[in-house]
Amino acid sequence: MHYLDHASTTDLRPEAAAEWARVAGETGNASSTHGAGQRARRILEESRERLAAVLGCDPIEVVFTSGGTESVNLAIQGLWRSRAQGADTIVLPDGEHHATLDTVAALAADGAHVRPVVLDDVGRIPAPGFAEALTQDGRVALATALVANNEVGTINDAAALAASAASAAVPLHLDAVAAFGHVPLSFSALRAGAGAGIGLVALSVAGHKIGAPVGTGALVIARTARLAPLLHGGGQQRGLRSGTQDVAGAAAFALAAEQAQAERDAEAVRLGVLRDALVEGVRGQVPEAVLLGDPDPSGRLPGNAHLLFPGAPSESLLFLLDQAGISAAAGSACQAGIAEPSHVVRALGRTEAEARSVIRFTLGRTTTAADVDALLAVIGDAYRRASSSGR
Repeated sequence: MHYLDHASTTDLRPEAAAEWARVAGETGNASSTHGAGQRARRILEESRERLAAVLGCDPIEVVFTSGGTESVNLAIQGLWRSRAQGADTIVLPDGEHHATLDTVAALAADGAHVRPVVLDDVGRIPAPGFAEALTQDGRVALATALVANNEVGTINDAAALAASAASAAVPLHLDAVAAFGHVPLSFSALRAGAGAGIGLVALSVAGHKIGAPVGTGALVIARTARLAPLLHGGGQQRGLRSGTQDVAGAAAFALAAEQAQAERDAEAVRLGVLRDALVEGVRGQVPEAVLLGDPDPSGRLPGNAHLLFPGAPSESLLFLLDQAGISAAAGSACQAGIAEPSHVVRALGRTEAEARSVIRFTLGRTTTAADVDALLAVIGDAYRRASSSGR
């Protein structure tokens, strides 16, 4: 199998698996006061410190979660429930992940007003448009935005978005799940100049995107942020996420984050070369193919190649590629199995038919030139067959 769907989930790092097994083999609840509990507590807090160092925040600002979806929900729902009186608007750029879209939709049913921000034609959030949306009427409760688009791979100017939020005195959540481990991230640097409880106050990341076990994640929450919890119970993690904490998952996540950070710059170069070879090769085999997202390699995630194949239904093309041993995706894995056009592609101004004819190839730590060559050997024939099935 040639796996080209690393944005959905990537290979578990052997070192992270070994760390999980080592820590899971020790008995002890990190909230217990006996020796076994305190040993677990020490591992947990050391893991929190290690992850905080990678994310550029204070350890107390790291709240471990079960993954990106929970982190996004805790941030958006928590900020909404603790909003100032009279604040009823959520600033929501087009093309966000469904974890965000569906959370905001649920809040809209409870009275939230949604103010969209239109993306540009490469899928980037325009900083001026975002700033304008924050300051229209003084009723904004919170804003949320992707650091990098999980489908087309376009990287947003997170610093500009955070600065606009700080200037407008609006709490901002950044979804960094797709960007974490691939682009530089520092919570404290992005928060520079923000006051108490405003500007960037929350940032979501997930472990399985960087080689940690599925079911690990974190939400960075500023010390000064006002956030209502979703879970109530023992008051663990500043009272924001009660429940027995996953010590083994935290340890494995911290180790994977350190390794991803250490490899990031070299991997970005290596993956960028492979991605460019993939795009060039696909265009050679399928001249009709169109690269979506930012065409400038520096403006997109290094392992992302999101391509439109005119006239070829995504489902048919994915099936044919799978039969040839190639794993890819039509969009976010969270929408897998649902035959609907990509809302991200539609947000770029493309037609519904075009949004049903896209494939996202994403490369990762284990991707080699042989994987790219395997795709290029079959993509031309697969496209012709898929195009015939779509007529």
